[in-house]
Amino acid sequence: MMTSLQKYQRITRSALIVIMMALSGCVSEEFDDLKAYIVRVQAKPATPIEPMPVLKSYETFKYVAEGLRDPFKKVDEPTPIDVAGKVEGPGPDVEREKEELESYPLDTLRMVGTLSKSGELWGLVRANDGVIHRVQPGQYLGQNFGKIIQVQEQQIDLGEWVAAANGKWREREASLALVE
Repeated sequence: MMTSLQKYQRITRSALIVIMMALSGCVSEEFDDLKAYIVRVQAKPATPIEPMPVLKSYETFKYVAEGLRDPFKKVDEPTPIDVAGKVEGPGPDVEREKEELESYPLDTLRMVGTLSKSGELWGLVRANDGVIHRVQPGQYLGQNFGKIIQVQEQQIDLGEWVAAANGKWREREASLALVE
């Protein structure tokens, strides 16, 4: 004869079996489309993997610099002001008081427009700090003693003085084009 504990265990096992069968039926129906997709993907032929790119070997360069300056050592070149006392011939007026725009390198200044005032054309120049300055012929800008020669609608022309290696000043033309 069965005890009540044995009856309980038998009923519990039967219930678990019925629940598992019901769940396996649900799971089976729920993932049929996923199983079909996996079969389709596996049936496709595998695409070949592209071969590794061929690495080009670098060409060596032999740096032969006998008697030349070492490119990794700092060069102590004199600035135009240092050379100014030693330079002979025509050159900039190094004794005059510098203007505000002479503290900026020319490549950091941008012409942003023009302004006509009393029949005179003024140039508008933006410094790298964002401040816009009005300029006209006769004023100076840039660090190479650049004197404004002419202000036009599209550019500002100036003449600069640069110390040459032969101990003399050399004048060169430069300009600031209008930035749009």
